[in-house]
Amino acid sequence: MGKIIALANQIGGVGKTTTTINLSASLATFEKRVLVVDADPQANASSGLGIDIQQVELSVYECLIGSCKAKDAIQKSCVEGLDVIPSHIDLVGAELELMNMENRELVLKQILAPLKDDYDYIFIDCSPSLGFTTVNILTAADCVLVPVQCEYLALEGLSKLLNTIKMVKSRLNPDLAIEGFVLTMYMRNRLNNQVVNEVREHFGDLAYQTIIQRNIRLGEAPSHGKPIMLYDASASGAVNYLNLAREFLKRNKTKKE
Repeated sequence: MGKIIALANQIGGVGKTTTTINLSASLATFEKRVLVVDADPQANASSGLGIDIQQVELSVYECLIGSCKAKDAIQKSCVEGLDVIPSHIDLVGAELELMNMENRELVLKQILAPLKDDYDYIFIDCSPSLGFTTVNILTAADCVLVPVQCEYLALEGLSKLLNTIKMVKSRLNPDLAIEGFVLTMYMRNRLNNQVVNEVREHFGDLAYQTIIQRNIRLGEAPSHGKPIMLYDASASGAVNYLNLAREFLKRNKTKKE
């Protein structure tokens, strides 16, 4: 049965969508069956995996409002073994739609349940907010992977996310766990090193050892509709995410054992 991982952080620009795209693509290159659910109205994860968002007819929005089944919205990405349920700007209205539904917190969980046996990992790219859609995602997820930019402002915002996770765990999803914290956009300077040390000291083993360095090629890749390993496999960003995928698999193997 597949594992559902939400990538969440209410602060934008911390590498959340970049991590969704490149970690999922890296796992697919290791012959894992992976699905990305793009739950951000900006649809950057969709376009970054080669989906033409102008041509999308069935998206996660249609799944949420009951217009289609999740399997009907799945599209192939540019990476073999990696599928996508794309997003659409209409998802902005999902908050209001969900408010009027019965068992509204469980909508996404029920949508994804039939897909869990088809994939090893299902990644959900959350929007940079802590609204009702994000609560729905956390209720559906088995765990949360949190990208943390190596800046102090990013650290200050973590408490709100952790409080939301705690609330969802206590009221809606008692099995929800924190998969880990991934340090992103790292530059070799004193400030970034201080943030790395603080995250590792505070979160211990939950902080991944692999650090994602700030990399120009990594920033260019989404505009070409490709993950970094297809755009420039020699770039440091590609090496970082392949190493992150290896560490992710090793951690999950240890948990299963």
